[in-house]
Amino acid sequence: MSFVEIINLTRPSDSRLEHVDFTSLFKYLSEENVIAIFASLLLERRVIFLAEELSILSQCIHAVAALLYPFTWQHTYIPVLPKVMLDTVCSPTPFVVGVQRQFREQLDELPIEECLMVDLHSGEFLQKVGDEHDILPHKMYKELLNSLQSQRKTCQCSQELNDMVTNTFVLFFVKVIGHYSDHLKRNRNEITFQEKQFRKSVASRSIRKFLKSFMVTQMFLLFVQELQDPLCSPEGFFEKKIKEHRENRTKVK
Repeated sequence: MSFVEIINLTRPSDSRLEHVDFTSLFKYLSEENVIAIFASLLLERRVIFLAEELSILSQCIHAVAALLYPFTWQHTYIPVLPKVMLDTVCSPTPFVVGVQRQFREQLDELPIEECLMVDLHSGEFLQKVGDEHDILPHKMYKELLNSLQSQRKTCQCSQELNDMVTNTFVLFFVKVIGHYSDHLKRNRNEITFQEKQFRKSVASRSIRKFLKSFMVTQMFLLFVQELQDPLCSPEGFFEKKIKEHRENRTKVK
């Protein structure tokens, strides 16, 4: 008689948070500008990063993509754009790309549509839409900024910085969309997400306004699609933080 051993191979829960280092991102950019980039990505805009070194481009772009957790960037994503592909920045669709500064002149000659262009060495925006600091609800923006500025001073090593940044941005999503499970309607083997009720249940008018724009993005639509999958069992870091937040609020009451 022979026995067959079945081995289930699964990826670590929330693997997107593994091997992410925010050190370079916060070395070259201020907290205000990191939040502005984060906000632009939430609305799936076009973002170009410039740097001399390939490693800086790669590290910083991987880091900003990780800020979107539990969401995932769904569009063109090229941390280091080769010279022969520079015309990618002419695309009318969303993208996140990194370009070496030596190609800046060629970049300036291209018909680039409205975008956010970030110089990682100067820490400045070379081109912007103009409303980057107004995308997020004002209260949420101030909470993010104050948390990053105050806690960053206490970080003694890169791991502490990574944990702090991850927790700060995840908490933003917990507060904005952490009630999503209350609006999942289960009917036998079918799960439906009640979008209108989800948005209307938010007390803050400014958050509801933000959600109106955010909920039509590809990243949000994919998030909902995965929630509606009967085989999907969301028990990752994000759900853990939602539970912790609810428990803390209950203790305060």
